Amino acid sequence: MTIKKYVYWQDEEMWLGYLEEYPDYWTQAETENELKENLADIYKELTGGTLSNVRRVAELEVS
Repeated sequence: MTIKKYVYWQDEEMWLGYLEEYPDYWTQAETENELKENLADIYKELTGGTLSNVRRVAELEVS
């Protein structure tokens, strides 16, 4: 099992969110649990190797 951080919020009746590592790929749902399922599906798609040009966030150490 892999743990991934995500950002989420409730906007009126809908829950919105995205994976912290992939901020360009948002999803929404009617419940928080459904949002988590959608985020897990997005993660599988983004890391499955079938999509090209996937943008992501990383850290760089500079001196």
